[in-house]
Amino acid sequence: MTWRWAICFSLVAVAWSATVSGKVKLTDSKLAGKRELDDSGVVVWLEPTSGTPPASTTPASVAHKSKTFVPHVVALRVGSKVTFPNQDPFFHNAFSNYDAQAFDVGLHAPGTSREFTFTRPGIVRLFCNIHPTMSAIIVVLETPYFAVTNAQGAFRITAPPGEYRLKFFHERALPDVLTSLEKTFTIGEDDVALPAVAISEAGYLVPPHKNKYGKDYPAVIVDQYPGRKQ
Repeated sequence: MTWRWAICFSLVAVAWSATVSGKVKLTDSKLAGKRELDDSGVVVWLEPTSGTPPASTTPASVAHKSKTFVPHVVALRVGSKVTFPNQDPFFHNAFSNYDAQAFDVGLHAPGTSREFTFTRPGIVRLFCNIHPTMSAIIVVLETPYFAVTNAQGAFRITAPPGEYRLKFFHERALPDVLTSLEKTFTIGEDDVALPAVAISEAGYLVPPHKNKYGKDYPAVIVDQYPGRKQ
């Protein structure tokens, strides 16, 4: 009987979910070489105005590849684990020493991985202790209803009926710009198509960062290979 009730409850939950979709346009970019039609990397999420969302985790992977974190933006639920595989032929060291949760996975060799579980909500700015040009964003949320926009700025979120607060994050948008875009709306039985949203990057300044010891990176970066004498 318990098994039957579990199946019935699952079917009802699926039947009573709706899809919230929309598009985001990034405007006023100051970045040289930014593709005109690349509106990816905006995290969009829904926070219920009452009640507690069902428990869940969303494991993710952020690879070190060609001296780049891939993907550049990841969203996940509090309590989720991120794996950091090193796909380059040299060492990497992912870390974050401010914002939501400080961590350091340590130096790891080519072909190996490290893991870290994020237990606090917030914006994590990720860097490599060896390569100063590497950066990424991990957005840790207290809700399971979220998405990251694709290159066309599109997103889709599935959530059950209820009242929600719609929120956004983009690394090149000022906090007050993002706050001004928030809105509360109700999801019923039908899918919801939201109006297009424009997010200005006009006030963006590149935030300086130091290595995990709080010091400047060396003027000349030398990749560290297994077996090489340092």
